[in-house]
Amino acid sequence: MSSKGVRGNPSLRRGVGSKTTDSEKIMEDPPAGDWLALRSDQLLKWIDDAVYNAAEATGVREVVDRVTRPIFNYAQRFSPHPLHFGIMCCAIEMGQASAPDHDIDRLGLVYRSSPRQCDVLIVNGPVCEKLRPKLKTLYEQMPEPKWVIAMGECAISGGPYWDSYSVVAGADTFMPVDVYIPGCPPRPEALMYGILQLQEKIQLDSRQPRSSKVDKTVANELDSDSHRA
Repeated sequence: MSSKGVRGNPSLRRGVGSKTTDSEKIMEDPPAGDWLALRSDQLLKWIDDAVYNAAEATGVREVVDRVTRPIFNYAQRFSPHPLHFGIMCCAIEMGQASAPDHDIDRLGLVYRSSPRQCDVLIVNGPVCEKLRPKLKTLYEQMPEPKWVIAMGECAISGGPYWDSYSVVAGADTFMPVDVYIPGCPPRPEALMYGILQLQEKIQLDSRQPRSSKVDKTVANELDSDSHRA
């Protein structure tokens, strides 16, 4: 193997024959087509694009989607994974719902402590300005599809702190909310009913695209205010 210049795109040869990105120092592989110069991630992307285009052109993708969509939707409805996260007094009611008296686990709920393993975010308390960016980060770290439940008056509209300078007037001002559970605090039965409503919504979401309810103007103003603070 020689260290002379390599024909073709040098960026595609990175990691194949040398650790350097200098086209004059990249080690040349044996003479072959440029396809040998692809890295593993580039090869996988090429295969994925080729299979997707072939399935799209032949109509196989639509057939597979129609067959598998009800199966995936059934699994999403009856195995929600809420984030194990509590803010204030509504979190006590959320914990009580998992106690033996109510046993919300029979609805399929499995609480997870990592947002990357969750698909449901339960906002169970007042969201202050300091918590808002952290809560938004947790929401953005959750994989799609994902849903949000606003539990209690504080999460819905700010509750008794609605006129406070430090409390956000509702979680739906900076993230889309799917289910609202009123009460101060809501009883565990109300949370269970909210989960049942969410399951119905998930079933409907499989038939029509989901629309965001976030007011973009309000969200942008909140972001600019937090940056100025």
